[in-house]
Amino acid sequence: MQNQAHLEHMTVWGLISDASLVVQAVMLCLLLASLLSWYLIIQRGAVLRRSEQLAKAFLKRFRSDEIGALYREGSQQELPADAALQRIFLAGYQSFSQLQPHGSADSVLDGVERSLAVAIAEQEERLEKGLPFLATVGSVSPYIGLFGTVWGIMNSFLGLSQVQQATLSTVAPGIAEALIATAIGLFAAIPAVMAYNRFSARSQTLIARYYAFGNELQGRLHRRLNGATANVAAAA
Repeated sequence: MQNQAHLEHMTVWGLISDASLVVQAVMLCLLLASLLSWYLIIQRGAVLRRSEQLAKAFLKRFRSDEIGALYREGSQQELPADAALQRIFLAGYQSFSQLQPHGSADSVLDGVERSLAVAIAEQEERLEKGLPFLATVGSVSPYIGLFGTVWGIMNSFLGLSQVQQATLSTVAPGIAEALIATAIGLFAAIPAVMAYNRFSARSQTLIARYYAFGNELQGRLHRRLNGATANVAAAA
């Protein structure tokens, strides 16, 4: 009967429930960090996937449709939150339409470039939202788990000083509960690190696409300005 009770005590849940308050606090913190990181992994994955799909669809329309009609259509509807490329386009074309009647070609293009830079920076910040937390969980969690392990093992050795004869059965529970903290730390850190690396790469790819689109838009607006200047000169 004592062996059976001892085996029941040596389950994962039994070890967690019998752990010291410090080790339990460490495990709870790691568990909460893991849950929050998984929420961010699912949420940011959906945002990136949606942004990539919308960017691809709008870029196809941008290269085939007239940009004035695209601007009128986009300005009259409520854009999805993930329609980053379309928001960048609207910011750049709005600046162009406001500056064109009153400025030279160079000043118009400078204003468009500044508007595009601001719009791209806003979308870049949106893409990277939540990534610092994943990086923090991935880098800090193993050390938090290690702290719980060290604390648990220290308590185990302190407990040995109170018994006359040390056996494996007296040492094993304390060491096992301490190692669970390290395991939970790794469980929290590994998915967070993998997700951070993956999302960072996808975000950088999208940001590069935004800058390339901004250059492409400036090129089309530059050709439009040169065409308008040529028409004015011909009419004169």
